[in-house]
Amino acid sequence: MEAKGEITPDPDAELMLRVRDGDQRCFQDLFVRHSPALVGFVDRFFRNRAVAEEVVQEVFLKVYRARKSYQIRSKFTTWLYTIATRTCYNELRRGVHRAKFQALEESSPKQVRPVESSAQQDLEARRLAELVDRTLQSLPENQRSAFMLVRFGGRSYAEVAEILDLGLSAVKSLVFRATDAVRKALEANDEVEKEK
Repeated sequence: MEAKGEITPDPDAELMLRVRDGDQRCFQDLFVRHSPALVGFVDRFFRNRAVAEEVVQEVFLKVYRARKSYQIRSKFTTWLYTIATRTCYNELRRGVHRAKFQALEESSPKQVRPVESSAQQDLEARRLAELVDRTLQSLPENQRSAFMLVRFGGRSYAEVAEILDLGLSAVKSLVFRATDAVRKALEANDEVEKEK
């Protein structure tokens, strides 16, 4: 039986404990297991896959550097996404990736779309994605973080509360307000389109 207050470790936390004890292979396992989803999550901050991959490497470097002091206090993914979220905001505040982002956008080849996809549908999808991105970028940092962790990071409200060091009701409120802002932006866009 589990002692009161004791956290039952998840398999990833067990792997991290083995990393702490010097098992390099377990670190590789954690990287392979979590980096694809983490790149997708970080990409929502920078809107550039190459930059997201670079930031994820930095996140895992921080994980590795913290290995000796690692203790199971929560799910491994909660700890990982806490580090990722803080790293993203630190990078955004410093503006480190702005120049890289612009240079990569200008130099990256355009993806070829399948023939069956119409140009009008692609244009509309890109326009709506940009609208959602602009709306998210205009939100207060805590709303944007909570929304992105839940909607794009696949984290539960409880995990997000732990990651952001907030109460569960506060996280639900932040996600609701962010969702409402996105919904209103899309509705306003629909009204503009109807008037054309």
